[in-house]
Amino acid sequence: MLSPSARPFIEASVPVLRTQGVAITQRFYASLFSAHPELKNLFNMGNQENGAQQGALAAAVLAYAANIDQPAALLPVIERIAHKHASVGIVPSQYPIVGRHLIGAIKDVLGEAATPELLSAWDEAYWLLAGELIAAEARLYERAAVSAGDLRELVVTKVVREGRQVVSYYLQTRSGRSPGPFVPGQYVSVAVDLPSRGLRQLRQYSLSDAPSRPHWRITVKSELAREDAPAGEVSNHLHAHLKQGSTLLVSAPFGNFAPLGSDHAAQSPLVLLSAGVGITPFVSALNALVEQRSTRPVLFVHAAQSREQHILGGDVRAAEQALTDLRTLTFHEQTSGDDERAGVRSGLMTLTPELLAPFAEADVYLCGPLPFMRAQWRDLIALGFSPTRLSREVFGPELLDQLS
Repeated sequence: MLSPSARPFIEASVPVLRTQGVAITQRFYASLFSAHPELKNLFNMGNQENGAQQGALAAAVLAYAANIDQPAALLPVIERIAHKHASVGIVPSQYPIVGRHLIGAIKDVLGEAATPELLSAWDEAYWLLAGELIAAEARLYERAAVSAGDLRELVVTKVVREGRQVVSYYLQTRSGRSPGPFVPGQYVSVAVDLPSRGLRQLRQYSLSDAPSRPHWRITVKSELAREDAPAGEVSNHLHAHLKQGSTLLVSAPFGNFAPLGSDHAAQSPLVLLSAGVGITPFVSALNALVEQRSTRPVLFVHAAQSREQHILGGDVRAAEQALTDLRTLTFHEQTSGDDERAGVRSGLMTLTPELLAPFAEADVYLCGPLPFMRAQWRDLIALGFSPTRLSREVFGPELLDQLS
């Protein structure tokens, strides 16, 4: 718990962070990478270059200051960040480095306003958070039976094109076995050496098949450059270079997004809402339910831009045939005659009281682009769902700003 002497300084920082937060995080990253360029291997440098990471960290620091005495609000975000840190191999010795440069950035940007008392308060607040993360990450490494930064070399045994810009890669050990158990909804980090940067970069991809299969499967969208985001360097590298017989460095599974919960035999109603490549963790869950011969009531609603960009449809159709109480609904922004004959709805995903009435007590999971999840979250709240029954998966800079 934050000391009484430090609390007023943290609370007084909130208005300052609203105006100076991004300047602080920009200074922080510049100072950190200048002194420790090796740490660039742990960060998405594309997000650094377009400013997304700096903005997200500024939002996170602000949210932390505003919620410093609300552990119920902080703990879910701490858990999510701990899983991400474990997936990229963060170690305790890196926390003093980060803390030193963060406090230094606050001092540099605020100048005379950064009094010794203020800096001491932020040092205390930082180490409270760091201590929580270090402990959580240690538990995750122990549970996964790995050391920080461990990566396994897996063999690509099959490559399947799923649709425009999307490819699935099937991964096994050299002995032709599954790399190991995981929970539907979890992800792995994939490491790729990028000669153009002279760096190794890691990205996270959800496992997209049932845990009991003799392989792991990741389904990767090649991210093209947009006005608001650079091209996906790792995804494009995988599409260009990974083929059957290639090897890939992969972490243990991490992530606390678990659509089936801890009890896979549960019979409570379940709602899965996805868009685009966000379908991947839910296909893993559906395939697991098929193998369990589950009779659990499930509503699965998916949105895609078009039929050509609707991926993993074969898995969903197989689940429809196998599961007795699965209801599916599909939305395409651009529809065709084939879509209309198949019952696909036109436009963005729209949730209605009639659709959700049988699932009023369900747990609801969302995965897809952040604007999609925000829109569905708002609609679900308006339809009477409690936020405590809603969960969403995020991977990028938005990982840090869930309290803002």
